[in-house]
Amino acid sequence: MAITKERRSLLVSMVIVVFFFNFHHLQVMSCPDPATTNCTDQDRKLLEFPLNLEYLEAEFFLFGALGFGLDKVAPNLTMGGPSPIGAQKANLDPLTRDIILQFAWQEVGHLRAIKKTVKGFARPQLDLSKKAFAKVMDKAFGVKFVPPFNPYANSYNYLIASYLVPYVGLTGYVGANPKLQCPASRKLVAGLLGVESGQDAVIRGMLYARAAHIVYPYGVTVAAFTDKISDLRNKLGKAGVKDEGLVVPKFMGAEGQVIGNVLVGNEFSLSFDRTPEEILRIVYGSGNESVPGGFYPKGADGEIAKSYLVTVGSE
Repeated sequence: MAITKERRSLLVSMVIVVFFFNFHHLQVMSCPDPATTNCTDQDRKLLEFPLNLEYLEAEFFLFGALGFGLDKVAPNLTMGGPSPIGAQKANLDPLTRDIILQFAWQEVGHLRAIKKTVKGFARPQLDLSKKAFAKVMDKAFGVKFVPPFNPYANSYNYLIASYLVPYVGLTGYVGANPKLQCPASRKLVAGLLGVESGQDAVIRGMLYARAAHIVYPYGVTVAAFTDKISDLRNKLGKAGVKDEGLVVPKFMGAEGQVIGNVLVGNEFSLSFDRTPEEILRIVYGSGNESVPGGFYPKGADGEIAKSYLVTVGSE
């Protein structure tokens, strides 16, 4: 009888241990209810912020390849936000158009993926006009180009303009990932980062193949354009070197062995990271996360971006 009681006690103890182990395991592996935890509230803010960049990329690539944007291909994703200013179809060669069209539909997918996880916000006012891009190029070179830089004029110009876009977003995903607390959030960001990195690699690869090409009528090489754009983003971001052009001094190349820089990375060839504040400073073109402008004339949206605008407005 004593043996039976011991076995029964042992069995009960094992059941209790297994139950509490599985319960704890499920708590760790699952994402808590967004309405009741700070974990997913922080995740939500970090996940909704990239919608600003995804809207910009989707509209720029859609218009560049097709001549129209989200209002026609996926109006539900805009949530009633205003149509972009000045976006238009680009004069692209067949290969470039094919690639940009692929990017465009990928960005539509990114918007759907993020909105499936967090409701997000309506499309912010975007300025994708020739004038907006011309201002960036003038600022990068410190001179006023004549005629003004037109991203839609030809494939070279469009690819150079595209150099402005996915890379900023991917550094934001790298920066956000370690701050996310839920596995589902990290999985989403990893998936977005993978494709954004691929887009940036394709753009850089296409430009690298044309690095020595002189961009007409400015007398400046493609490589020089990327250098100046990267230098400008570093200055605006105010967080050191997190951006590099297609050709660098040898000591800055991979393992200090090459000057070619088709993929950008730090001393360990790892992707650089950026905070939302750094990204806002860059895309606003102001160097200040509280001063809208550039591609976002009325400012970016989401709690993170709006927190800086509210602060300024209340002063």
